Amino acid sequence: MPKAKLTLSVDPDVVDRAKRFSERNETTVSQLVEQFLASLEDSVEAATPIARRLRGVLPSSVSRDDYRSHLDEKYG
Repeated sequence: MPKAKLTLSVDPDVVDRAKRFSERNETTVSQLVEQFLASLEDSVEAATPIARRLRGVLPSSVSRDDYRSHLDEKYG
């Protein structure tokens, strides 16, 4: 698939950090931006960053209903 060109306005310090990061990680700034944009959710109901960080905190043996019951008991 052909690539599309994208022009961004970014703080020069951020650009410098991105270049250093990409060099250390053997990638390019373009690949970093592409990976970030590809990771964005299309859904309006996409999880917030906090919710994504909490995903997987409970053991897999705990069902959603078990957790809801726990919350009902704890908070009424």
